[in-house]
Formats: sequence, C-alpha cells, structure tokens
Amino acid sequence: MKKSILTIIAIGAMIACEKKETTHLDHSTDSSAAANDSSMMVKDSANVAPVAGATTTALTDQDKKFADAAATGGMMEVMMGELAQSQATDASVKALGTMMVKDHSKANEELKSWATSIGYTLPTSLKAEQQKMYDDLKAKKGVDFDKAYAEAMVTDHKKDIAEFKKQAADGGEASLKSFASKTVPTLEHHLMESEKAKSAVK
Repeated sequence: MKKSILTIIAIGAMIACEKKETTHLDHSTDSSAAANDSSMMVKDSANVAPVAGATTTALTDQDKKFADAAATGGMMEVMMGELAQSQATDASVKALGTMMVKDHSKANEELKSWATSIGYTLPTSLKAEQQKMYDDLKAKKGVDFDKAYAEAMVTDHKKDIAEFKKQAADGGEASLKSFASKTVPTLEHHLMESEKAKSAVK
C-alpha cells in the first residue's frame, strides 16, 4: 500500500513537470513570435509613405529663381496698380491699374497655392530695387505719374513675358511650368494694354 501511494505521488510529480515544460515551451514560442512580429513592424515602418504636406518635389535652380521673381514681381504689379487706381489722371491708365490689380492678385494666389502644395516658401516682400521703383512712382503726380506708370508697365511686361516663356520651356517642376505657360497670354494682353495707355499719355 505504501509502495503504491509513493508510485502515485511520483507519477503526479512527473505529469506536473511535463506540464511546466510544455508551458515554458509555449511561452518561448510566444516570445519568439512576438519578436518576429516586432521585426516585421520595423521593416514595414521603413516603407511607410511620407507624411502628407512634406516636400517631396525637387525644384531646379531655374524653378526657384522663377518662383521667387514671379512672387515679388506679382506683388509689385498689384501695389503699383493700386497706386494707379488712386493717383492716375488719365482714364486708360486708371483702367490699366484696375486690370493689373485683378489679374495679378489672381496669379499671385495661384502661385501661393502651388508653393503651399509642395512646401516651398516664397518671398513675402519686394526686393530693394522694386521697392525703390514703387517709392519713386508713388512720389509722382498727375501726368508725370501717368507717363511713368504706363512706361513701367510696358518695360515690366516685356521682361515678364520672356521669363514666363523661359519657365514654360525649361522649367523642371510640371505644375510650375503649367502655371507659367497659362499666364503668358494674360501678360501679353497686359503688354498690349500698357502700350495703348503709354500712347494715350504721350
């Protein structure tokens, strides 16, 4: 009897050991699977797409130069146009100023929207020489103002058309090339109207 009790105890102990070992193995398998999962997560994280809004578009020097010039040039056209609206004495010069404010404000917004979409920072103030041109124009009155404004618009738009055509042909970033290309006809119309105004105030 004593012997059979001991045998039962021994068998019970063996079963307990086996259970413990199996549990231990199960835990090891679990941790190994967890390790594999975390390793997969690390690999996956390397392939995650860039955060929305991050700059992923590479701009060429030509793109940056054009975008900066178009931003400051557009600002100046609007500011000078506002001067013409309030200071011009000739009706055609006043009308020219109104057209410049309307069209260049629209183009400026389109350029800002493009810059925001790719994370590019445009200049927010005029260059020194542009500020001087604006200040000189602001100081003029009457017919002197009309002549100076019309002359400035002819000169500026000839230069603008050349720059926008160059960007449309040689630019690197597709959306900016498209903006330049579709703005050329507006600038050509501005040049034509500026030449008419210039003739009217000779």
